[in-house]
Amino acid sequence: MRQRIRESQGIAARPGMPQALRIAGSDLAAPCGVIDCDAFDRNIAALAARANGTPIRVASKSLRARAALDRILEHPGMRGILAFTLPEAIWLANKGHNDLVVGYPTANVAALRQLAGDAKLRRRITLMVDDPAQLDLIAASGAARIPVRVCLDVDTAYTGVPGLYFGSRRSPIRTAEQAATLARTIRRRPGIELVGIMAYEAQIAGIQDAGRGVRDAAIRRLRQASVQELARRRAEIVAAVRAEAPALEFVNGGGTGSIESTIAEPAVTEVAAGSGFFSPTLFDGYRAFRHEPAAFFGLDVVRKPADDIATVLGGGWIASGTPGADRLPQPVHPTGLKFRHDEGAGEVQTPLVGEAARGLNVGDRVWFRHAKAGELAERLTQFTVVSDGAIVEHWPTYRGEGFAFA
Repeated sequence: MRQRIRESQGIAARPGMPQALRIAGSDLAAPCGVIDCDAFDRNIAALAARANGTPIRVASKSLRARAALDRILEHPGMRGILAFTLPEAIWLANKGHNDLVVGYPTANVAALRQLAGDAKLRRRITLMVDDPAQLDLIAASGAARIPVRVCLDVDTAYTGVPGLYFGSRRSPIRTAEQAATLARTIRRRPGIELVGIMAYEAQIAGIQDAGRGVRDAAIRRLRQASVQELARRRAEIVAAVRAEAPALEFVNGGGTGSIESTIAEPAVTEVAAGSGFFSPTLFDGYRAFRHEPAAFFGLDVVRKPADDIATVLGGGWIASGTPGADRLPQPVHPTGLKFRHDEGAGEVQTPLVGEAARGLNVGDRVWFRHAKAGELAERLTQFTVVSDGAIVEHWPTYRGEGFAFA
């Protein structure tokens, strides 16, 4: 029902899966993940074109496969990695990456000690901070001749409507005065150097805006109001922080869903993007762009409890965020399959209904798209990479290399 409503409100039906990709992946043991390398490459080029010369920092949490990261970073429009944990950043630095910003504060004492004790890591990794308590943890990890690099995280939520907080709850730093105060505190801390500012506008980058309903229209108005308010506030914050830290190297903002509005701000020196490279289902409903689905996963039918029901093994690969139908994986082939309303996607089995279920037999393959990009990699040890209808590579995921950084 939710999908039918979405289509009636003007969001296009979800794209399917190319036949050549299905054929190439038909003999893989389930559960299996397939990357359409041609679509992936086109998404890389499309994101770079949208950024229009502003460097893109690649959000690793939306990929979680080193080969995918490496392929993206070969493009001249890309620069550096936005990691999601310090242990991950250390691992990637030791694999040769030299420009890593950890997108979230850390309280991992062991990892902080490892960073403090390694001059190479301190040159390559920048930590995220928004509170003096985080500086205390960094300082307690050990003195170093080469400073620990830090980036100041700024809250971007829109609060222009009384009683409404439009955005994610991130940093306690919202104003230029608050940012300057923390920058001043950092400047006075020996062994810590402020080199960047991050201000991620989740309420613009991460919310679909292509629907035609009343709620969708309200969201578009709020998004536009937030774009205007944030441009002014971010410029004020950057100016205030630069007065305390003249050697500031970068100002990071945006995400796949907000590249155009973010690069329009002179204060921003780079944008972040990650989900757009795989283009999961949560990115099907944007007006300004449409990237190509590049990541799919396959599950096998193991039961036929009724003629109009086909049950696959597993399938409950639910995306993070507020629980809802939009967090479920979506069956894309055969077309016309849907979840039973009273079961949804299950941990060990997922019954699928719809006219297409009548034509499925035990042993047949059903293909899905995940709602979010990187979380798919937590379920798989590798992606099978297909180009021009043929399997060309296998990309190990972080899990396949033996790591779980979340």
